[in-house]
Amino acid sequence: MRLYLTPQKIMQFANRLECLKANVFADMDRAKARAILAGRDAIDLSLGSADLSAEAHVTEAIAQSLHDPKTHGYLLFHGTQNFRQAAAQWYEQKFGIAVDPQTEVLPLIGSQEGTAHLPLAILNPGDFALLLDPGYPSHAGGVYLASGQIYPMPLLAENNFLPVLADIPAPVLAQARMMVLSYPHNPTTAVAPLSFFREAVAFCQQHDLVLVHDFPYVDLVFEELGSRKQGAGSRTELRELRELRRLGEQLQVTSHKSQLIPNSEFRIPNSPLAPSILQADPEKSVSIEFFTLSKSYNMGGFRVGYAIGNSQLIAALRQVKAAVDFNQYRGILNGAIAALSGDQTGVQRMVETFRQRRDRFVSALHRIGWQVSIPEATMYIWAKLPAPWDRDSVSFCTQLVEATGVAVSPGAGFGKSGEGYVRFALVQSPDVLETAVDRIAQFLND
Repeated sequence: MRLYLTPQKIMQFANRLECLKANVFADMDRAKARAILAGRDAIDLSLGSADLSAEAHVTEAIAQSLHDPKTHGYLLFHGTQNFRQAAAQWYEQKFGIAVDPQTEVLPLIGSQEGTAHLPLAILNPGDFALLLDPGYPSHAGGVYLASGQIYPMPLLAENNFLPVLADIPAPVLAQARMMVLSYPHNPTTAVAPLSFFREAVAFCQQHDLVLVHDFPYVDLVFEELGSRKQGAGSRTELRELRELRRLGEQLQVTSHKSQLIPNSEFRIPNSPLAPSILQADPEKSVSIEFFTLSKSYNMGGFRVGYAIGNSQLIAALRQVKAAVDFNQYRGILNGAIAALSGDQTGVQRMVETFRQRRDRFVSALHRIGWQVSIPEATMYIWAKLPAPWDRDSVSFCTQLVEATGVAVSPGAGFGKSGEGYVRFALVQSPDVLETAVDRIAQFLND
């Protein structure tokens, strides 16, 4: 019997997908794969996925749920009440802002799901969204899926990686519907002061914009905010910063299973805290903020987060989600409740872990002559490339991984203003991070 194969018809897809085709990170994944096939020992510092585990009381809550048949069905909104209450209480204790769990909190299957879906509720085709450049790529993806346009707000070192709102052209503002911020910032590691958030809230109120704040690194702050100037990074400072580790060793927290620990108890004395956008907009007039349990609680693979903010925005996003999902699995929400309401020692351990990695990695880079700033926050190092690589971050990263097995993210992948930089994710042990720097030094010297 003969089998005749006919050519497969080329399908035509929606124009909105054209904007999603160019993906520097997909190119980097292919370069990593080539390096591994060539026998390179890979050290992946390109993805902000921590190598740490969720706390035992979190995984135990999820495990117990697996054996409860009541958790096996669809979960409607009213069934998320306990999670919404835990999220509201966590937020109120952290920032002192009252939150209505019924109308101002929405569970999400990871915060990225929420930030990507929100433009569908806000933008009509052709409307502008004002996005940070460089910025988290998913923010742009959500706008493109809603057939919106993007106006990139450049983040420059001389402006402490904050956008200059006065530079946004009037014709763009006339068509704009939303502004998206995210501080502490990925990839630049910048932390926005509350004064900037107040400026942004006033700006959005004036121009009738929705203000979106993506807030995954709320807890990953190492020093008192504003304690040193952007760009500082001497070895003397590193020695001084290491003294802060002693604070983590003094941490004593009492475990609670069902009641949130008071804010003054679960944070170390004078512990830094990144500001929330709702501290600048306590009436929630224009703002919505997105949280994830991926970073603070090492639950990235569980895909759970939530939005807090303006009740109309919460309701609109809920409408979009109603066409997409039936909420996260109840067992995972039970684990998230345990994380938010239980012992917070693990959060401080996580911060201390990344503080130590930051110090070791920055010291190692300085030792090979690559001067970088000491970040105040996040799990990243944002480093300006040395010449002659400072004009092509993609080529640097591609050649680095193929030659050494060390994978890092090119700044150009985060936006035009990211060119000339690379982002290192501190997601390996200190010893492995130092090995990566040794390989980078050899690459730069060859």
